[in-house]
Amino acid sequence: MKQRKPPKSRLKLEMEVDRFSNLPSDVVEKILSRLPIREAVRTSVLSTKWRYRSAMLPHLVFDDQCVSTRKNITFVNIVDHVLLGHIGPIHKFELSGGDCLDNWDIDRWILHLSRNSIKEFILVIRQGFNHRIPSCLFSCQDMIHLELLGCVLKPPSTFKGFRNLKSLVFQRVTLAQDVFQNLIACCPLLEKLTLSIPTFHHLKIDAPNLQFLDVEGDFEDVTFENTLNLADVCIRIYPRGRTWVCDNSNLVKLLVQLPLIQRLKIGRYFLQILVVGSLSPKLPKPCLYLKFLSVVVNLNDPAEVLTVLCLLRSSPAVQELEIALYPALEEEQDFYAPQEVQAALSEVNSLYGNWIFPLTQLRLVKIYYVSDVKTELDFIRFLLLNSPVLEKMIVTPDDASDSLKLIKQFLRLGRASVHSEIIFLDPYSSGNFSS
Repeated sequence: MKQRKPPKSRLKLEMEVDRFSNLPSDVVEKILSRLPIREAVRTSVLSTKWRYRSAMLPHLVFDDQCVSTRKNITFVNIVDHVLLGHIGPIHKFELSGGDCLDNWDIDRWILHLSRNSIKEFILVIRQGFNHRIPSCLFSCQDMIHLELLGCVLKPPSTFKGFRNLKSLVFQRVTLAQDVFQNLIACCPLLEKLTLSIPTFHHLKIDAPNLQFLDVEGDFEDVTFENTLNLADVCIRIYPRGRTWVCDNSNLVKLLVQLPLIQRLKIGRYFLQILVVGSLSPKLPKPCLYLKFLSVVVNLNDPAEVLTVLCLLRSSPAVQELEIALYPALEEEQDFYAPQEVQAALSEVNSLYGNWIFPLTQLRLVKIYYVSDVKTELDFIRFLLLNSPVLEKMIVTPDDASDSLKLIKQFLRLGRASVHSEIIFLDPYSSGNFSS
């Protein structure tokens, strides 16, 4: 009796499996790590060589793609199955899927991970509750990346920080102000910090190796200590921060601790904080390394304009400028004293009239929400006349119906760079107009 040959489709599949099976282990690991955990586990049926490949993956991601086609298999069942069958160390664990998980399930998973030399831990609680992180997580001294969303953090009294932590992301994390400050101070290798919606009155950053900072929240003061390596900073605050006062320049106070700053993004209300005490056309020390500046500003407010001009004048290396324009709210009209406004207006008019400091490195300008207002056109004219190497200015009107009127206004403006190009973007479409 003749033996039946396997179908061509099966032969082709076996050849493909053999081809992948002969790949180096590190290549196979990279391939599996890019698959959803469900697909990675399914590769175990390909051949005997693949049986334990997925069980040895050091990176485990349980997100919204982690679902089963069988109704009786839950998200918790999947996580349990993968963890119980796992072989070797788990370097990364991400839990960002599954709705309304029980505290007990999350805690026992974290306990299991604390015994596996975990290096990256990501926990995202989108809804249902704020999960209180169990004390066993604070024993993970191999941790290099920690990311929490929707959690409560209260370390044990014996906790002395994560000695190897380099990256920290907190979003909607509830913790005391002193706990946060101690945590930052006790992570000597920390390089990246992202902090969203803290409820501190005073934000203090003390991190000698910190290079990247992105913070957004409701606080009244921010101070930096031992942050001489910070190169990339973004700060956005809520209106309550307008109560800031200062005997000296808040702008100078901020930048004195950022001598190596290369990228700076200033949110609208934080700019109002920096304005206080900073009514000077030039900083005592220039920002020699600042290449990218992004500011949200009300150009109808001379104090804010002067602060932006002060930054530009003191930043000779700026190559890219990003400006978002917003009008002042009614309750902000009396934020500055009349004498401060008049002093700022006088300085601004003097700078506009003298055109005394060229922006010799500025090549790209992006301006959002532009309207046909004299103060805005004056500022744009100033940039065009003081940017001899400008290559491109991208303008997004506040209202698409004003585009044609704005184009006519811009055509009348002089330019220091003969190679500069002004591009208008329609706020409601991807089209643009170039002049």
